[in-house]
Amino acid sequence: MSIKAKEQEIIDEFAIYDDWMDKYEYIIELGKDLPLIQDDLKTEDRLIKGCQSRVWLNAETEDNKMNFTADSDAIITKGIIALLIRVVNDETPADVAKSDFAFIKEIGLQEHLSPTRSNGLVSMVKEMKLNALKAVK
Repeated sequence: MSIKAKEQEIIDEFAIYDDWMDKYEYIIELGKDLPLIQDDLKTEDRLIKGCQSRVWLNAETEDNKMNFTADSDAIITKGIIALLIRVVNDETPADVAKSDFAFIKEIGLQEHLSPTRSNGLVSMVKEMKLNALKAVK
């Protein structure tokens, strides 16, 4: 499934909810399905700078496909990184690097986050793209 198709799937899922409290609940639920980073990979170099909460992100590339795992000490943040990972996992580094993560704007996520969480979201996207750029062959 393409990045655009996965983004559309998320947009459709969020369209079901009218209220942002329900959307937050859904984001928290998504965090429970987050592909978790191994504890021994929760190192300082994998900690995303610019996030209010602690977020670890690991990126691996196999057969020219990216695979991200992550964890956070905040439940909303776990859900947000789970959404991002869902969109770009199993995609080529080149596709991840050029992804615009358009679903974020479509579902209104950034405007419904506190300024510090919004900055954290930007930092997470930036870190994923940087990992992808390093893996581009």
